[in-house]
Amino acid sequence: MTAEYRHLPVMLAEVEAYLAIQASETFLDCTIGGGGHSSYLGRHLGRDGLLIGMDRDPVAIQAAGDRLDKELPGLSTRLINGNFADLDELLLDLALPGVDAILFDLGTSSYQLDTQERGFSYAKQAPLDMRMNPGTQTLTAQEVINTLNESDLTRILHEYGEERFAARIAKAIVARRSYQPFLDTLDLADTIRSAIPAAARRKGGNPAKRSFQALRIFVNGELDALENGMEAALRWLNPNGRLVVLSYHSLEDRIVKQAFASATVGCTCPPEAVVCVCDNQSVFELLNRRPVAPSPEELIDNPRSASAKLRAIRRRSL
Repeated sequence: MTAEYRHLPVMLAEVEAYLAIQASETFLDCTIGGGGHSSYLGRHLGRDGLLIGMDRDPVAIQAAGDRLDKELPGLSTRLINGNFADLDELLLDLALPGVDAILFDLGTSSYQLDTQERGFSYAKQAPLDMRMNPGTQTLTAQEVINTLNESDLTRILHEYGEERFAARIAKAIVARRSYQPFLDTLDLADTIRSAIPAAARRKGGNPAKRSFQALRIFVNGELDALENGMEAALRWLNPNGRLVVLSYHSLEDRIVKQAFASATVGCTCPPEAVVCVCDNQSVFELLNRRPVAPSPEELIDNPRSASAKLRAIRRRSL
């Protein structure tokens, strides 16, 4: 495994408990990254189990493969360079009847954030790229910043970054690019900082954080991919199959919460009905009513886990 992809898997003990992987099962890690979760959870599968690892970043697939070969040499694995938005097609290609345990870890990896040329970080000078898979994606953050109109930029920053100064930032970006286009991350971060009132700049961390998050989500189509991935994952779960999702901001968590709520709808009789006559029962059950957060001990060891929320669901047995 490449040294760059060594990172602490978020809420590993909690993920392990909710997925409850057993020997001979099929486990799908939809965001395998460097294999942090999979290299540990895969130990429960035994020699008759199957681990499927998926990631849209080809560097992650290589790193995960190297790690699994080293740490779990006897385990049957299938690694796929693909987007979980295409989960149906990717799993159909494997000719699987279903999956017993599925994990989505929606966080951007430390490797991606810290690799300068990827352009995810607002603290390092780099090209305005932000693509998860530069080999297959064409749209870059540089194109977004330099070509979209002020209204569209405002919408992206507000909707995907929940940035309350979105309109001011978009106006500053358009004014600046009118005489010089944006080429690198620090240039953009400086413009964002200058557009935010001084009082707001003094609290809440780097003032460019939300805007960079918004651009990353938009460039990679992350929220649409998550909606599609959730729908497909629920369909592919075997009876007694478990699905665990780690999200890191409210937009992701909202999509997961809504998908789980829709899947667990039971009685659809009107509120005034005295007894249930629809006989509708959901085949899914929530494993936790409220999202699980990292423990205080984990926050000390891994500060990047601070915003993580875990939700879990199970398909009932037949």
